Amino acid sequence: MKRILLEVFLVAALIGAGVFGFMNQKQASISKTKITELTAAAEAAEKTVKEKEESIKAAEEEMQALQAEMAPLEGKANQLEAVKAALANGSTLSDLEGAYKKEKTLSAERQAGLGALRMLTKGAEDPGALEAFRKALQLSELGDRKNTICAAQLGLVAAGEKIKVMSECLPKSEKEGLGDKEDKDASSKDDGHGKGKGKDDGHSKGKGKDDGHGDKKDEKHAAPHWGYEGEMGPEKWGKEFPTCAAGKSQSPLDIKGPFLKSRMVVSADYKEGPLKILNNGHTIQVVVSPGSKLRIDGIAHELLQFHFHRPSEEKVDGKPMAMVVHFVHKNAEGKLAVLGVLLKEGNENPGIKTLWTNLPKEENVEYAPDGVNFNPGNLLPREMDFYSYQGSLTTPPCTEGVRFFILKTTVNIAKEQVQAFPFKMNARPVQALNGREILSN
Repeated sequence: MKRILLEVFLVAALIGAGVFGFMNQKQASISKTKITELTAAAEAAEKTVKEKEESIKAAEEEMQALQAEMAPLEGKANQLEAVKAALANGSTLSDLEGAYKKEKTLSAERQAGLGALRMLTKGAEDPGALEAFRKALQLSELGDRKNTICAAQLGLVAAGEKIKVMSECLPKSEKEGLGDKEDKDASSKDDGHGKGKGKDDGHSKGKGKDDGHGDKKDEKHAAPHWGYEGEMGPEKWGKEFPTCAAGKSQSPLDIKGPFLKSRMVVSADYKEGPLKILNNGHTIQVVVSPGSKLRIDGIAHELLQFHFHRPSEEKVDGKPMAMVVHFVHKNAEGKLAVLGVLLKEGNENPGIKTLWTNLPKEENVEYAPDGVNFNPGNLLPREMDFYSYQGSLTTPPCTEGVRFFILKTTVNIAKEQVQAFPFKMNARPVQALNGREILSN
């Protein structure tokens, strides 16, 4: 009996030991799992702390950079306040307005300056400042004056006007941010313009401004670009500028008969003034000071600028000339008139010599050589007989409603002077007549 009880006890002890061992093994497994989870959580927490530390460090560095940028801005703000205080009594503004009353018309630069002075003196809400900036912008669009356009656009923005500002006019920080966005957009979508991407200027290589003969900015941060050959050539302009393809009164033309008799009287009264010359990436352009006029049946058209094309954009009986100079005018109603003078290879042209001697060394920077004056009339022939037709700007956006007068008498230009022109070819091909009448006096 005792033996049986002992055996039962031993069996029970073995079972108990097995259960106890199993329970300990299970608890150890659970503990191991918890330790693994806690270790992973600790590592994740450590990583988060490290990331937070890096974020804090980056924020501190950015704050230091902003503080460094703020230092010069504070100085500029103090300077601006000093200027505003000096102009607060309004006497300087009164003196300037009194002087300008003697002028029949004001240049874009003077309008922008007047707008800035009114804004400083009377505040951003001053209607006179807004009007001056608007006039400066209108004139500048026809004169390819980037600095004046920027001044007018930024002045209107400062006054609360909702207009789009050219990327060239934006502060450096905004321009860089815009450039990053444009690079991303360009990489994700082909704009169809190939390697010249992002460049436009309508006679101003990538700036897209209107020089009064077809170079108007598309008023976007990145205007469509164009050129004279390849993927940016004239046959592609209509993709970005519909009028270039769909217009029915486009320029230039091949001038050939029959002609209708014109009774219009055209005369030029050009004045000498300081030479202001610009290589805007598509042509050589001379900005003219106020005072030079073309009269068409007695109606005055102010000369804004003149520029050159090689070869001549216009042809006569199918034949082009070596070059042409286009004089761009605008009347009080805003209508444009272009006087074209065909340049034929021959003797040296003294007027061209003066211009070519003073060619700018940089693109898109207006050059005004000290003590050099120029009279646009030096490039005109004596006779003013002309062909005339209704046309358009010969560069994008190809706006129509421009009256052309192409003088019959050519002016000489030496072969060497033609070759010295910085552009080998910058002429739009002739366009379809589409039933238009060409006049001849």
